[in-house]
Amino acid sequence: MTKIAFGAKSYDDLAGWYENSPNPKLLTTKYRPTRHAEMVGGSLFWILNHSLVARSKILGFTETKDGRWNIVLEPKLIRVRQQRKRAHQGWRYLKEENAPADLAEGEDAGDVLPGKLAGKLERLGLI
Repeated sequence: MTKIAFGAKSYDDLAGWYENSPNPKLLTTKYRPTRHAEMVGGSLFWILNHSLVARSKILGFTETKDGRWNIVLEPKLIRVRQQRKRAHQGWRYLKEENAPADLAEGEDAGDVLPGKLAGKLERLGLI
């Protein structure tokens, strides 16, 4: 599943949301995904600057008192290899074979590149 890190200006902003949130992290959405049962144990990938940059494990889904749904996330943010992804509203499904790989322990991803620049560098074989 993919979701835009709306309001985050940098990866540090996104990481700050995790540091300053309850355990587990709850992400509220209007509708429960149709394929919610198969998503438990999978990941929510965060889009920042038109790129997938990090993920969190999906622990489950709970309904709120007002009929909305919480996506219950593990409070751990895992960096992934930056991969271009178009922006969208809400969340979208992501096939497992299209998901970016996690960064290795101690591997530095550097700053998140803007989507257009990352695309050009990718076409040149530089990332």
